[in-house]
Amino acid sequence: ARTSLFYPDAVTLAPNVDADGLLMRIDSEAAGASVKDSFADLDLTGAGFDVLFEAQWIHRPASADMPRTAPDLRWDVARSPESLRDWALAWDGGAGNANLFRPDLLDEPATFVLVGRTTDGCVVAGAVAGRSERVVGVSNLFAPADRADMAWPGVLQLVGRLCPGLPVVGYERDEDLAFAIRHRFEPIGPLRVWRH
Repeated sequence: ARTSLFYPDAVTLAPNVDADGLLMRIDSEAAGASVKDSFADLDLTGAGFDVLFEAQWIHRPASADMPRTAPDLRWDVARSPESLRDWALAWDGGAGNANLFRPDLLDEPATFVLVGRTTDGCVVAGAVAGRSERVVGVSNLFAPADRADMAWPGVLQLVGRLCPGLPVVGYERDEDLAFAIRHRFEPIGPLRVWRH
């Protein structure tokens, strides 16, 4: 069965995965199948897949200096369904996918929906942080197009308070990768997402 929107049908967790064996585990005949090639070492073109995008895994050491946050933004964690809904609507930007983030996400003890609000309370930036024993993964980072670099400082400050002493990881591409590098992330390896 097809996975939820924006989620791959398969994710490689080790390099040199047998592509045929992987494709046997998913419905690769129907349009829309996707594979997150975590090591960018698969070639799925022969099975009818194209590269959707390429990106870089990124890592920011826990010892890196904290950036200064934008003075016109206040950062906190979404704690209520209403706050999550405000965040989802800002993240979605009117594309019609705001319902992907359900209120039970707020009950996950290792997941934090990070909300950046203007001084008048409007949500304009945000991210999702997921903590493990060894790292904090950041995804779904967003900010206004004219201030795309403004989210990382607030996210990093808040993650540092929520999960002190842990490095921050994720993946980015294109201009967003440049923003991450500016905030002391290091690219540590390629990944690729394939779509049928």
